[in-house]
Amino acid sequence: MESQLLNEVIEKSNEYVLGTYVRAPFVLERGEGMWVYDTEGRAYLDFGAGISVNNLGHCDPGVVAAVTAQIAQLSHTCNLFYTAPQAELAEALCQSSFADKVFFANSGAEAIEAAIKFARKYALVNHGPGKTGIVVFTGAFHGRTAGALAMTPKERYQAPFRPLMPGVTCAPFNDSEAALEAIGPETCAVFVEPVQGEGGINPADVAFLQTLRDACDRVGALLVFDEIQCGIGRTGTLWAYEQTGVTPDMMTAAKALGGGLPIGATLLTDRVAAALEPGDHGSTFGGGPVVCRAALAVLERVSDPALLAHVREMGARLVDGLHAINSPHIIAVRGRGLMVGVELDVEVGPVIAAGWARGVVMLNAGTHVLRLLPPLIVEPEHIDTLLAALSDILWEIDAV
Repeated sequence: MESQLLNEVIEKSNEYVLGTYVRAPFVLERGEGMWVYDTEGRAYLDFGAGISVNNLGHCDPGVVAAVTAQIAQLSHTCNLFYTAPQAELAEALCQSSFADKVFFANSGAEAIEAAIKFARKYALVNHGPGKTGIVVFTGAFHGRTAGALAMTPKERYQAPFRPLMPGVTCAPFNDSEAALEAIGPETCAVFVEPVQGEGGINPADVAFLQTLRDACDRVGALLVFDEIQCGIGRTGTLWAYEQTGVTPDMMTAAKALGGGLPIGATLLTDRVAAALEPGDHGSTFGGGPVVCRAALAVLERVSDPALLAHVREMGARLVDGLHAINSPHIIAVRGRGLMVGVELDVEVGPVIAAGWARGVVMLNAGTHVLRLLPPLIVEPEHIDTLLAALSDILWEIDAV
């Protein structure tokens, strides 16, 4: 029998929270490691990680300790003052990547918005007026704020909110010839995900990324990698670009960086940073001490070569197991590390709902791609549980 608390929470949410999400029919109450628990006491094995946020699992002791200590010491100060957590996190991000400078925001979309502004300011300073074009690719998801939405070429997302930010050109993903046609003298930046998330878990070809790098260099544009979903160890290296041999001029990070708290970061080289000056951009909460302490704890753990090797090992086990299901409904399995997409010949909504009934949380990436993003601490027994549940679900489709 459903509890009074369950009904009260759902009723209040439906009455008072703007209905921009379709939610699961249960109320999550707590989490620990690989598991979340609802108000009815049911346990769910989490293969969504809050959309690649809880990379260290739920309530990681190191993150909890860091946040608890910092919030008792200094919870907030605006960016008119220095704080040690922000300085230390900026140093750690730069030393772990190509970057020389970091701008802190509160979400992935904000990190993208900052990158848009930085690219256009860089172009203005270095090339003069008129070089404002931005190139993106089919299947991209860069966010839902005004500028980011213009760079997220999905009709359902864009149509109700036109006119969008002008100057954006969309080319086919992984099509080098089309990219070369789209990138021209008016282009100030090219934005691309090394592994597309919302678009269906589509890895970018190395040759494609190298083409983008060469084209940007030729026309004086900036190459921007969006690692909001695929970064922070998700693909088996700290940053997904490390596996490509291609280095961007800017990179956006968010999601898993905060260990469950909201943070966004735009990483950039000194060459780009030289175009920016005080007053060009800002954020009241960006880089606050509490979330920076959490992010430092996350970054230290996820940078561990042993954990990254574990991600690669578990990712291979997951992919091999998905192939072994040998269901006629599986069209393709793709991804890197623990960022895996399973393309089906049926819509995945009912598959996800069937997973809830079996105590497994999975996500979608569009209507026909099942998205599996378990915490990086996943173990073989967790993968085996997921595979058994998914196998049963796919074989039961034909029995209905």
